[in-house]
Amino acid sequence: MPPLSSDASAPRPITEFSYLPGQALALDTQVPAVERLSLTLPDGRSLSALRFGDGPAEVTFLHGAGLNAHTWDTTILALGRPALAVDLAGHGDSSWRDDADYTGGTLAADVAAVLPVWTDRPQVVVGQSLGGLTAAALAAHSPELVRSLVIVDITPGVDQSTGPAALREFYRVVDAADRDELVDRAMSFGFGGTRVDTLRGVFLNTRVRPDGRVEWKHHFAHIAATLLDAPADAPASAAPPRSILGETGWTDLAAVTCPITMIRATHGFVSDEAEREFAARVPAATVRRMEGSHNLQETSPVELADAIRTIADAGSAGL
Repeated sequence: MPPLSSDASAPRPITEFSYLPGQALALDTQVPAVERLSLTLPDGRSLSALRFGDGPAEVTFLHGAGLNAHTWDTTILALGRPALAVDLAGHGDSSWRDDADYTGGTLAADVAAVLPVWTDRPQVVVGQSLGGLTAAALAAHSPELVRSLVIVDITPGVDQSTGPAALREFYRVVDAADRDELVDRAMSFGFGGTRVDTLRGVFLNTRVRPDGRVEWKHHFAHIAATLLDAPADAPASAAPPRSILGETGWTDLAAVTCPITMIRATHGFVSDEAEREFAARVPAATVRRMEGSHNLQETSPVELADAIRTIADAGSAGL
């Protein structure tokens, strides 16, 4: 038997799909077919996504600010259905916006442009945090694309001095000497699940600069740092011109005609007051609580997948 070549014994490089087998093993399931998609938008920017499964996507996932499509990996594996996970503009492999406009309505317009290309039927659209506000805008303005709306741990009435402020403070630090330093910071803020899971998230959401330092690869971190560092009396032109959470969420939700479910994390950003306001303003919606922190897709992925499966099955007749 000939000796192994040095190439055969060399470690395989880590790719964006390297973690999936371990995640699937932990769930006692199989890794479905998965591919990276990209589409050029009319203005020249590109939008990217991950497509899971061989059949037509049934569920489309939209991540929160500072995350990317891979935040949904474990949830999608547990769900066991063909799905699409989109990198919103300014995140993951999607282009940044020159105007720094990452409000829900603007992000939703991008999603509305790609769904008819990447899917062939109305979707159960699941959005977490900023992705939830984006999903609401999508359902309001492109109702033909959405058959059910699931909003995870966000409402337009969330107190920006608590959860979102913590998120902005987290991204005050945009780079580090290595990924372990960023993992430590993420865990100190209560983001992510186990250290292994958090390390995976950090790997998939960072890049190594030419100087050897590791930085977040999404635009949101740099915007948040700019907002925090701007003097109180700075002119408006010194900071990005748009509010990241936006102010049209309630209007969007009022216009949604499909079923709405809001899933609140027990240790997340939605307070009792915000939940009561949501229930009063959107009385037809279903509200449920789920044990976990703000990123339920990472801290309670199986439970979240079970809830999404039930919602998807409830409206699947005739598809």
